[in-house]
Amino acid sequence: MAGFCPIPTTLPPSSPLLLIPLIFFVLPSVPNATHSVGEASQLRPSLHRAPTTAGAYFDRDTQYTDSLEYSIDEEDEESEAEDVFAFGRPATADQQQTPQFEHGNQDLYHNTIAYDPGLNSPLATPPVSYPSPTPVESPPSTDSQSPDDPYRLRRIAPTPSVPISTPTTGTGRFTGVSSAVSSREVHVSLPATRGSVNEYVGDLKGKGRPPSTPRSTSFPSMMEMDSREGSIKMEFDLDEVDEEDSPFPEVRASVSNIDDPEMPVLTLRMWFIGMLLTLTAGSANMFFNFRQPAPSVVSSVLLLLAHPAGKLMAYLLPIRTWRMPRWLGGYEFSLNPGPWNIKEHALVYMMANVSIGIPYAINAVVVAEINYGVKLGYWFNTMLILATQLTGFALAGLCRRYLVWPASMVWPQNLIVCTMLNTLHADEDDERGGISRFRFFVYMSLAAFFFFFLPGYLFTALSIFSWVCWIVPKNIVVNQLFGVSGGLGMSVLTFDWTQITWIGSPLMVPWWAEVQIFVGFVVIYWILNPILYYTNSWDLAYFPMMANQPYDRFGNAYDVSRVLTPEHTFDAEAFAAYSPLYLPASYAITYLMAFALSSCMIVHALLYHGRMVLHGFLQTRIEKDDIHAKLMRAYPEVPDWWYALSFALFFSLAIVVSEVWHTGIPVWALLLAILLPVTYIIPSGYVYAMTGQTITINLIAQIIPGMILPGKPLPNMIFKSYAVQTLAEGSAFVQDLKLGHYMKVPPRATFIVQLVSTMLVGFLQVGVKEWMFSNIPDICQPNQPDFLTCPHNQVFYTASAIWGLIGPARQFGSQSIYHPQLYALAVGAILPIPFWIWQRRYPNSWNKYVSMPIVLNGIAYIPPATGINYSSWFLLGAIFQFFIRRKNFAWWSKFNYILSAAMDTGTVLSLLFIFFTLQFPKGGSINVNWWGNSVYTNTADYNRLPLRQVPAGGIGQV
Repeated sequence: MAGFCPIPTTLPPSSPLLLIPLIFFVLPSVPNATHSVGEASQLRPSLHRAPTTAGAYFDRDTQYTDSLEYSIDEEDEESEAEDVFAFGRPATADQQQTPQFEHGNQDLYHNTIAYDPGLNSPLATPPVSYPSPTPVESPPSTDSQSPDDPYRLRRIAPTPSVPISTPTTGTGRFTGVSSAVSSREVHVSLPATRGSVNEYVGDLKGKGRPPSTPRSTSFPSMMEMDSREGSIKMEFDLDEVDEEDSPFPEVRASVSNIDDPEMPVLTLRMWFIGMLLTLTAGSANMFFNFRQPAPSVVSSVLLLLAHPAGKLMAYLLPIRTWRMPRWLGGYEFSLNPGPWNIKEHALVYMMANVSIGIPYAINAVVVAEINYGVKLGYWFNTMLILATQLTGFALAGLCRRYLVWPASMVWPQNLIVCTMLNTLHADEDDERGGISRFRFFVYMSLAAFFFFFLPGYLFTALSIFSWVCWIVPKNIVVNQLFGVSGGLGMSVLTFDWTQITWIGSPLMVPWWAEVQIFVGFVVIYWILNPILYYTNSWDLAYFPMMANQPYDRFGNAYDVSRVLTPEHTFDAEAFAAYSPLYLPASYAITYLMAFALSSCMIVHALLYHGRMVLHGFLQTRIEKDDIHAKLMRAYPEVPDWWYALSFALFFSLAIVVSEVWHTGIPVWALLLAILLPVTYIIPSGYVYAMTGQTITINLIAQIIPGMILPGKPLPNMIFKSYAVQTLAEGSAFVQDLKLGHYMKVPPRATFIVQLVSTMLVGFLQVGVKEWMFSNIPDICQPNQPDFLTCPHNQVFYTASAIWGLIGPARQFGSQSIYHPQLYALAVGAILPIPFWIWQRRYPNSWNKYVSMPIVLNGIAYIPPATGINYSSWFLLGAIFQFFIRRKNFAWWSKFNYILSAAMDTGTVLSLLFIFFTLQFPKGGSINVNWWGNSVYTNTADYNRLPLRQVPAGGIGQV
């Protein structure tokens, strides 16, 4: 939800519409036909194969006798019943757990495991019988949604033997290899399948598909390899096959369902690489935060940089073990415990994801110093930032049972990271299924890198693609409807991936959510907004239709300094003489929806997720564990009291900061500031986990302190910082906890790296800020020679003056023209109720897909987002998340998420390259002056012309 301080956003993903032909160029390279055994026998096993094509494979450094690989022969199409995310809100795992079929002859099923290729097949062999496993009571299957994935079994040349065993955990799941084999083994993915009693797993010379049955609660699994005979003998319970993976196809396509608990995680090289990258990136982001224009180092870039660094350290560091002296505990450690592994890599990414962004509270610190003349020193700044950052950390840990452990909490943004990690750690020499994920990632990253030079530097009109306005540049109405800068963006297209992904990657957000977001945008901004604007409601027609600043009664940007005294306090007489504050249509509509969302979100969560919340409080679970939750049982969980103690500690730090430095904010106000994120983290977390769309409380966090602490800008800024940052950081920490859950990272390792990295980067970022303000002259001044004008802090200052000094009572009080917007609070609370009643009465109707918080929150990025950000985003979402997903599910499963990651990577690297080589040198004077870079600047849209001219005496009466 937009306030006058825009929501900080990192640079989103990467790939323009013009790259679609290139994507389909490689589309036919993923055949659906299975390979013959003769073809398969010529192929090599894979290391860390991507989940959709993964099988049983072992360490490249480990000698083994024979290898068995299961490879999916994916179907082109997925039925509506199977397509969980394409059509409806993901049901809980419990709702999907229905038996697939019943076996008429259980004895035949359990006692005969054979493959019959057909009587006329040259591969026909006699059935092979195995001992029957002990019958066990089986719960219903959880994978009723899985595609019908047959397996291909193949043999490779035998190699020298080494003992290999497959221990199981108490849950009966395969978790890794025994100590006889190095922990360098990689994840194995055995996607859940469906079959019939007539389909069997049999002789390795043929192709087979394991049938799907209700799974057992035990796993009497054994694998014996005999190099002398070149054969593999397997004995297992086929009941285990059915629930080997997540009930959601998106997760199956991205996340491995096998774990090695012996894989080292908190290694010295992980700490060295992670801290080096995060400290460097955090410092760079803090420096560029005060510059305009400026790049932003995002965590995906560090994920790429960490991989070659880890490989290099694994190659160079000595392979030996040291023992510490007995007086230091006698612990053993190694600088090089083995190959650089995927869990170390995931921890480095987690460090970056939660720490390298700009702390929201730094805006309050800078505004207090520059605009209000209140300088409280380094330790105040540091303690304030740590308190606001890490209170959210503690809050996130207390939400695990709601937002991390349930399988239905998918967190689609994590699927891109998981796919990228699996791709980088894969050894995909086998390309019988077409191009490998890694090669595809490299090709598309290069394509995105070079293509971004067009919309990003050489032909910027492709980014601001208001082509209709180029035809009639002076027509105000046409420019307002089809423009991009000050219009509604009905021109539809943009070829700039940073514009397309302004609201998130269209390849990440599930289709059902994309439909609701776009429908909400069309109804609210392409229908309701023009009606209000062209009828001059709230005097909107005197201002640009889309703008990111408030106006005065003369149609000019509101000058906050005219209503302040020299002591930076509110001057009521000057305010009466000058002007009330007017909102443009973009802000008026966004505030209206923000009021509705704040109540709608809570009511929706109680109606749709109340049972889960109640069970969470009672320490019980409403959903059955999926394979990932079961594999995580191998690791000790972080006790709740660790997070509760952290919460008490960092909230106490907030109280100490406010009382010792006399900031003017009372303790009861701090309690209220913390109560806001505590109230909203679970409702907003459900939306974030299911759709990838963030929800902020900027508006509420500005209005409440403005009402209870009027005329006090510093307490207002601190209140807002605590409320907004705690919710934002809490959501980021929960996201990382789910990533660790997917990557099978021990929870206590995740706890440690999140806490340590956030604290250390916080200290360093405050140090960078202090150095800059002590050594750079004229910083934050409009004419600063190095463009260090502090643009974000100026917006924060304007918001603090409007809400902290002028106050919400004057803006939304009974005498204000915007007072009717407050009724949206009641409307928002009512909106979910009829849909919920309808869904309970008709559970299979289309209404089950409706989520009103998603509809209302979809427009939260406006301003500065406009129509082309939504229309192009929706168009790409329809292509990939609907059409390709339905028509070629095999291609989508293999390449969709890695495509998104590749386009993110290529575009970010290209943007950084352009900035540091073409824009940063010579103050940005290295540019290309031609029609393609200036055509959009000569339009009424670019100049933000209003529909009506303001009367000579101003709007209305003062």
